[in-house]
Amino acid sequence: MLPAEINIRVNQAVLEHAAIQNQPGRAADMFIILMGVAGSGKTTIGQLLAHQLKGPFYDGDDYHSSANVAKMASGIPLDDDDRAAWLASLAEVIRDGLERGENGVIACSALKETYRNVLCVDPVRVKFFYLKGDYDTLLERMWSRGEHYMKPAMLQSQFAALEEPADMPWLDVKLEPAEIVRRIMEHITT
Repeated sequence: MLPAEINIRVNQAVLEHAAIQNQPGRAADMFIILMGVAGSGKTTIGQLLAHQLKGPFYDGDDYHSSANVAKMASGIPLDDDDRAAWLASLAEVIRDGLERGENGVIACSALKETYRNVLCVDPVRVKFFYLKGDYDTLLERMWSRGEHYMKPAMLQSQFAALEEPADMPWLDVKLEPAEIVRRIMEHITT
């Protein structure tokens, strides 16, 4: 096949994909990453959002190694080296999902810009939303959520590591979950 023929076929495929994906009110195949510190509601919002998108929900916590979970359960914050394999596995989940045409949702703290860069495997189809809350609100939530390896005492370390994103939509965690989902859906379908 000649290079010009390849370009024509690629362009045709892109146009066909865009026509299908750009139907009014339909979110194109994408992955939404809900980021924020512990207690911000990533799992709750993520499950509701995945239901709306008719796609899978992936809880980033499920992808931590047993060594990472043990470390956090002992009150020891993870460092960049601890998170490297975890982020790589989440990036692979995103790549695989996009290849399958999924509208997936991942709950992941993604505290640092470098972490978000690892997860952004496709800048057009990976969207981040920051669930933003203040320390006292999130600490109260963590105390009330019961059994979880991420103990309330670890919240301060997450705030210390957090590099707040300046270039992405954020939502106040004090909003009702349904309202947060409504706002995200409005953002991605308009």
